[in-house]
Amino acid sequence: MTMPLSVKERVQRHREVLRASGLRPVQLWVADTRRPGFDQECLRQSLAVAQADLADQDLMDFLDQASGPGFA
Repeated sequence: MTMPLSVKERVQRHREVLRASGLRPVQLWVADTRRPGFDQECLRQSLAVAQADLADQDLMDFLDQASGPGFA
């Protein structure tokens, strides 16, 4: 009777299979949504982008054309 694999061994085998299929691990850092002030910073950035978009007449013309007749 064989011993079941430990979690460490199962993870290692899984990673080996992924590497053999041409994948590689990467580490990805993302904003901490639990951090105090995160929602206010999202709002600040969203408003800044919206204001910049409104000031871009070429973008507004493009959006008007894209959402005109025949837009699904």
